[in-house]
Amino acid sequence: MMTRHFGMFKFKATVSAEEIEYCFVTMKEMIGKIPGLLGMEYGAYDSGEGLNDGFTHGFIMTFDSPESRDAYLPHPVHEKVKTVVVPNLERVVVFDFNV
Repeated sequence: MMTRHFGMFKFKATVSAEEIEYCFVTMKEMIGKIPGLLGMEYGAYDSGEGLNDGFTHGFIMTFDSPESRDAYLPHPVHEKVKTVVVPNLERVVVFDFNV
């Protein structure tokens, strides 16, 4: 059973497009460094529905198992990436599900 780790970010108004891209590139660099993290996709909100509640960007990470996701959460590489990303955020939501 694989686990999807889905998140939505609202970046602070002062954060540039380049800084946003750097955050996501830094997150994507965790692939190959954290066991069980198979892939990551991300992008800016792009829908006319207007149901994003102010969130501007989203990402989906795929883990090979719920156990790998659990090990990722306190992993030192993840903790380091959080020091880059979290200071740029106004809001964040994360939701996981198994497939």
